[in-house]
Amino acid sequence: MSPILGIFASAQQGAFDVGDFESIATTTVSTAVSSITFSSIPATYTHLQIRCTIQEDAAGTDYDNLIARFNGDTASNYSRHWVIGDGSAASAFGQASRTFAVCGFGIRNGAGALVFNPNVIDILDYANTNKYKTVRALAGTDRNGGGSVGLLSAGWFSTSAITSIVLSLDSSLNFTQYSSFALYGIKG
Repeated sequence: MSPILGIFASAQQGAFDVGDFESIATTTVSTAVSSITFSSIPATYTHLQIRCTIQEDAAGTDYDNLIARFNGDTASNYSRHWVIGDGSAASAFGQASRTFAVCGFGIRNGAGALVFNPNVIDILDYANTNKYKTVRALAGTDRNGGGSVGLLSAGWFSTSAITSIVLSLDSSLNFTQYSSFALYGIKG
């Protein structure tokens, strides 16, 4: 199957049942950290899902991209795409040959000490060695009455099974205390 057809097939698999999700790992940040790593991911599931609520240690109320790298790959083997809306305008964006996958965003702590934003990230067919990997995500922010919602996707152009994921912010900022991350395996 061609990589493009594999991507479309993954996107058409439908909804998941609650019982299909199994917790693999969770972590909550106790002090500011620059990245979160999930390693030794078993190849026993069909898909992966990451759920996180994050905040970054920067002034202001803007947000920065949440990024992922798989298996330590920092080469230009990723693409990224998104559609973002804020209630009055929408924008779309896409790039190829990137060194990371954009899979959400983090709100800066100038928005408020208790303001964290959610991201739900699906990594489809992560263990399939016959196709490239597809990431799809939903993210949102609230910036003191103004906010954004984004639909994001990314490709990792490797047929390797994903065994580790490093999450960070593309602006070299840190995740603040109480940022929370959970990795689930989906039986599907």
